[in-house]
Amino acid sequence: MNILILGGTKFLGRALTEAALARGHEVTLFHRGQHDANAFPQVRHIHGDRYVDLHLLQEHEWDAVIDTSGYQPEVVDAAAKLLKDRVKHFTFISTVSVYDDLRKENLNESAPVAELESVETIDPGRRYGALKALCEQAVNQSFPDRSLVIRPGLIVGPYDASDRFTYWPSRFHRGGDVLVPLPKERKLQFIDVRDLSAWIIRLVEQGITGTLHASGNDYTMEDVVEACKSVCASETSCSWVSETFLVAHEVGEWMELPLWIKSDSLVGMFALDNAKAFESGLTTRPLSETVQDTLVWDLGRSSEIVRLAGMDPSREQELLRLWRDFSN
Repeated sequence: MNILILGGTKFLGRALTEAALARGHEVTLFHRGQHDANAFPQVRHIHGDRYVDLHLLQEHEWDAVIDTSGYQPEVVDAAAKLLKDRVKHFTFISTVSVYDDLRKENLNESAPVAELESVETIDPGRRYGALKALCEQAVNQSFPDRSLVIRPGLIVGPYDASDRFTYWPSRFHRGGDVLVPLPKERKLQFIDVRDLSAWIIRLVEQGITGTLHASGNDYTMEDVVEACKSVCASETSCSWVSETFLVAHEVGEWMELPLWIKSDSLVGMFALDNAKAFESGLTTRPLSETVQDTLVWDLGRSSEIVRLAGMDPSREQELLRLWRDFSN
């Protein structure tokens, strides 16, 4: 197949490119050239900003397109309209954030999606989901019966510069006493970017249409801890800290303490109905492999990087001291 990827050198796009090449497909990457512009010299690169340079695509045709970088409905709509007579199949990478109420667990793909309210009043996170839902609609309108919408949850693995999962292998590698959020058994769903990408490419090959979750296996925080311990050689101990304590000390969920969200918050994003994904052929690697490969990649990054998520070491030490006083 001849596949166009909108994006393709950063994280998911990079893994999709690798998966497509591994299956023997021809790949074209349309991107701005701002993230590892020298990656994949064996494929065709079209450099452009999708907001103003979509015309660069109008002289070509492809069997399929995968859109990894669509966030604004009008921009996605423009791409879909330009490509509808040049591409046979359109895959749009959406998000589980499209759902209207992620405080509920076990949502399936038919659950109500968020609707766009006024710019002045809508919560930024909810606005993001509502906009992605409108993007989905734009694709489906231009590609009726020829579109596949993938709704991933948290995507993890090598090249994940968001640090929302990378923090944990890195933190256990550093060693010492690690602050970890209770409860140990709370469900956590996430997916290795390489498993996600290989699955998407197989779906594209089959011309699958419709909407599918892609939030991965059911793990727990204890599973993550044990996987990190098994991979990291550093001596560590864990202080399991209660939600009451974390809330009382204004610990930031999701970004300051990755993988932790309050029990009355958006717990549904980690507990979706994944049955359709696995029935369609999704397979996943062992968690320890994801941890190992993420750590290896992370250790190869510059020490000068600014981490986007994770607890500052001095903040963690102060919280651990307060927790010992609190729990004794």
